[in-house]
This record gives sequence, C-alpha cells and structure tokens, in this order.
Amino acid sequence: MQPKVEENYFPYSSPISLLEELFFQFEWNYDRTGDGEIAAEIEGRWCTYRLFASWRQDLECLMFSSLIDIKVPADKRSQIEILLSNMNPKIWLGHFEIAPDDEIPAFRYSLTLRGNPGATLEQMEEILSAAVTECDRLYPALQFVLWGGKTPEEALMAAMLDTHGEA
Repeated sequence: MQPKVEENYFPYSSPISLLEELFFQFEWNYDRTGDGEIAAEIEGRWCTYRLFASWRQDLECLMFSSLIDIKVPADKRSQIEILLSNMNPKIWLGHFEIAPDDEIPAFRYSLTLRGNPGATLEQMEEILSAAVTECDRLYPALQFVLWGGKTPEEALMAAMLDTHGEA
C-alpha cells in the first residue's frame, strides 16, 4: 500500500503570493507590480534572468516567463528561431520563444488551476526550477549561433550534452 501524499494547497492565496514567498526565501530581488503580477531577477549559470509572472483569476491561469539577458540581432533571428524550435521538443515543461516585436528569447510556461483547490509551493518551485535549468541549458547554444558561427543544429547538439563531474 502506497503512503498517502499530502499536498500543501493554498486555496486563499494566488500563485503570485506563493512566488513572492519563494522569492523572499531565496533572497532574490523582486517587485510585486500589482495584485496579479510579480517580477524578479536571478543569477543563472551564465547570466541574469528576468522572471515575470501574471495571474488571471478569471481564467485561473498563471503565465510565467523567464527572459534571457541576450539580444538577438535581426540578421541572426531566423537562425535563433530554428534553434528554439529544435529545442522545444526536447524539454518537458514550458517552451522557448521570441515575441514578434522583441529581440530577447524567453522561456514561457502556463499553469492552469481550474478545478483545483489552489496552487502548491511545490508547483511554483517546479516552474522556477524548470525555467532556470532550461535557460541555463539554452544560453551556450545561443552563444554558439550568435558569435560562434555554429548552425542551430550544431549549437543544440553541443548544448544538450550532459557532462558529469568537473575537468
């Protein structure tokens, strides 16, 4: 018989409040920009990531973005879009994109809570972990394409190598 797993739902608190609690605990710089919005900055492995979350009560949906601090020049945009479209099937949670009117790649994730009693801290931790992990994994591939002269396929192959230990 499996032990019963108790989940820590917070039904009277929005996911934004849970994120705010985590940002506070992690000692990250953050700003609550409204009742349904929060922004933070964290240091990843390669650069600073700007995190944004927005809660739509009417949809019972949290939209989360992590912007990677790297600008994509217009002449490299199509190569980066190919890189992102090749990367997306390799990740389980979220996806990468560059908005049509933007130059900055972003990791995005949406979480619907319709029919659930509320969000859990574990869900918020998982979103944050996925965002940082995937952005850290993508950053070198972006560098390879933008400044290393690599094709999107070559850059992705190099970035997806899992290394163990330290040299």
